[in-house]
Amino acid sequence: MESITVHTRLGQLRGETVNGYHVWKGIPYAQPPVGELRFHAPQPLKPWEEVRDATNFGPICPQPMPSAESMTGNLVEPPEQSEDCLYLNVWTPASEAPAKGRPVMVWIHGGAFVTGSGIIPLYDGARMAENGDVVVVTLNYRLGPLGFLHLTPRGDGLTSNAGLLDQIAALEWVRDHIAAFGGNPDEVTVFGESAGAMSIAALLAMPAAEGLFQRAILQSGASQVLPTSQAEQVTAAYLQQLGVDTLHPERLFTLPTEALMLAMAKTHEMMGSGLAMLYQPVVDGVTLPDVPLSAIAKGSAKQVSVLIGTNLHEGAYFIRKESHLMNKSMASQALEMMTGMSDVGDLTEPFPVTIEGQAQMLTDLFFWRPALALAVAQAVHAPVWMYRFDWTLPGHPVFGQAVHGAEIAFVFDNLELLGKLGLDVHPPMRTLAYDMQQAWVAFARDGKPVLPEGEWPVYDRESRAVVV
Repeated sequence: MESITVHTRLGQLRGETVNGYHVWKGIPYAQPPVGELRFHAPQPLKPWEEVRDATNFGPICPQPMPSAESMTGNLVEPPEQSEDCLYLNVWTPASEAPAKGRPVMVWIHGGAFVTGSGIIPLYDGARMAENGDVVVVTLNYRLGPLGFLHLTPRGDGLTSNAGLLDQIAALEWVRDHIAAFGGNPDEVTVFGESAGAMSIAALLAMPAAEGLFQRAILQSGASQVLPTSQAEQVTAAYLQQLGVDTLHPERLFTLPTEALMLAMAKTHEMMGSGLAMLYQPVVDGVTLPDVPLSAIAKGSAKQVSVLIGTNLHEGAYFIRKESHLMNKSMASQALEMMTGMSDVGDLTEPFPVTIEGQAQMLTDLFFWRPALALAVAQAVHAPVWMYRFDWTLPGHPVFGQAVHGAEIAFVFDNLELLGKLGLDVHPPMRTLAYDMQQAWVAFARDGKPVLPEGEWPVYDRESRAVVV
């Protein structure tokens, strides 16, 4: 392995050259949000003097760890967790970049806003960078209460949506420094899955993100906010667990990380029902002025082309056994907390209280319906393309259906990592991975996705074209 050093405006970074690509890991993009910076917007980095080593991933943000059997739990050993977690990673082809620079693809991970990171092997950007001739960036952002507690109303510089502001800080880093890595800062595509896609929907509505990216790919996620009243309840319950009150406001900054995570677990025990997401974007009137779907409909992202879609059996990932079932009332309550919609009883009524029925309910109401709504809203202002991912492996316990997250390994062409789920990679899977990755890369490079057999029609109200 050879080392390679780049000169950024902040200082030099030493990465590695491996098998036809360069990689820099653990690059800081903001000051560590610790101590008095906890629960505040990310602050700009200060320059450094020495050559900084960028051959090891940085710590991930505090979170519960996924099981080893999950699609994202395939790490050799649990990575270090720390509140000092605002790091990103860059992959580029080893060949010389063209004069104008390569397209840049910035991945925003999912995990229900409480888990995940940019260092998960499934998101390794080497193959996409090399095969697509693009620069790939993955990043960490603050999660759970550290990233999504509704604190703007409390003043004193505290902020809601800190995790989204981290993503914006990372995109500002890309704008300012990616040229040093051979990337074109004027040709940036954000792509993400689940909470990552929901984050992108919020970014499309945030004034601070305007102009930082030109294209957006949303995989299995769309406009998503926690209603303000519920966000206030979650915040009040969480601060109560911490013992933070008017007499002890300093505890917010002095309590150890372990106390914050314990309070998170206790708050979920007290308020969380099943699939409820207690930590997610919230309209605070400052960082996020409006519900993303409303802002998008009004043209908040009129310069951004969008590729959006879902998987055929999204809900089957979450509702897999009898113990996951909810009665009609619980299902309505969970869906209201997950989507921010009110009075969803009429929508949930047609779905039977069975594994298949409630899985379909999640697929239709939590994934497909919001994706359609965002596509319709954005198509008035900019080109939109839609897809649905239907690939299955009949008889397989996980991939017998096109479940939530199943497309990620194909987008990154990291299929071999699915071996731990008892899956052998067959040639048709390789072909699908190649085609999907080429479609995503073509969208990032040329502004429209391609299909092996020809034109991918745009989505509009009349044709409602969806590529399956």
